[in-house]
Amino acid sequence: MNGAAPEPAPRRRGVAPRDDVALMEGYYSPQIDVDVRLNTNEAPESPPAAFLEELSGGIAGIAFNRYPDREAVALRSAVAELHGVGVESVYCANGSNEVLQSLLLAYGGPGRAVALFEPTYALHSHIARVTGTDVLAGRRDTDYLIEEGELERVIAEGERTHGGANPVLTFICSPNNPTGRVEPTALIERALRRAPGLVVVDEAYGQFAPSSALELGAVDNLVVVRTFSKTWSLAALRLGYAIAAPEVVEALFAVTLPYHLDALKQLAGRLALSYGDDMAGRVERLVAERRRLVAALGGLAVEVCPSDANFVLFRPTAKDAKQVWGELVDRSILVRDISTVPHLEGFLRVTIGAAAENDAFLAALRASLA
Repeated sequence: MNGAAPEPAPRRRGVAPRDDVALMEGYYSPQIDVDVRLNTNEAPESPPAAFLEELSGGIAGIAFNRYPDREAVALRSAVAELHGVGVESVYCANGSNEVLQSLLLAYGGPGRAVALFEPTYALHSHIARVTGTDVLAGRRDTDYLIEEGELERVIAEGERTHGGANPVLTFICSPNNPTGRVEPTALIERALRRAPGLVVVDEAYGQFAPSSALELGAVDNLVVVRTFSKTWSLAALRLGYAIAAPEVVEALFAVTLPYHLDALKQLAGRLALSYGDDMAGRVERLVAERRRLVAALGGLAVEVCPSDANFVLFRPTAKDAKQVWGELVDRSILVRDISTVPHLEGFLRVTIGAAAENDAFLAALRASLA
C-alpha cells in the first residue's frame, strides 16, 4: 500500500435514447404461474397432430446452412390462394405486429399522422410514436363502435393540422381489442371513401366475427391485417400477414430487413393453411363457448359487453375489479386487468378457453362475487 488515491472508475460512454422513447413503456401482458391462463387471447387448442407430424418431417428438408427465401413466395402464394388474391397483394411478417410496424415505417414518420379510435389495440399508437408519427385519437361511442361523425372529425383534424394527405393511416381494429365488437361494413366503406391515406383494418380476431373487410374485394387504399396466432393455434410461431394493393406490398418490402422470415416459419405457415377444416372447427367450438360464457356471465353481478372475438370484456358491478382480479389469481385463474385503461375503468377481459378452463373461471368468479 503506497497511499496513492485509487484511480477513478472509467466514465461510461454512450448516447441516451430519444427523449420520447425514454418516457415510453413497453407493451406486455403479465405472466403468472397459474393453472388457467386466460389473459392473452391465445387459442386453447394445439394445432392438429397431423400438422405437427408433417412439420416435423418437413424440417429435414430445410437447408439450414442457406438463407431462407427472402420474399417467402411459397408462403405468400398459399395465403394468396386462401383469400383469392394475387401473390403480389400479400405481405408476411413476424406476427401482425411487425406488419403494423412495417406500415408505419413505410408511411409514417415525423410530420405525418395516423388516426385511431380509443379504446383500441395499444400497439397502434405505441408503434406510431416509436416511428415518430403523430397520433390523432378519436373516441368510440358508448357501445365501443366508431360513429361516422367521429370518423369525419378525426380525419378532418388530420387534414387541417398535418396537410391534406393526412392521416396517412387510419386504423380500424375489427373486432376491436379489447372491447370485442366488429365494425359495420358501412363504417369501413365510409372510411375508405373519406380517408386520404390507407385504411388499415386490423382483423387479428377476424375469423370469429360475422363479417370481414376482405369481403369488400380489392380496394386501393384498403389494408387488411391478420395473424396465425389465434385461429391457427400458432401464437408461438409469430406469423402475420397483410392483404393490400401491390404497390403497398412493395412499400412494405422496401422497409423490411433482408431474410426476415426464417425457413421454419415459412414452412409451418404454409403447411398450416392446408388444415383449414381444422381451423374452422376450432372457430366453431370457440364461438359456441363464447356464447355459453356470455350467458353464464349474464347471471352474475357483472356488466358484459357484446363480443365478436375470442374474448369477453366484463365489469364487476358490486366489487372492485382489481380485487376480483386478485381473487381470481388466488384461485389460479389469470384474466387481463384493464381496469385502469382510459374509458375502460373497472373492466376485466377474459379469453375464451377450453370448456374446462371456462368452467374453472366461472366457478372462481362466482366465488369472488359471492
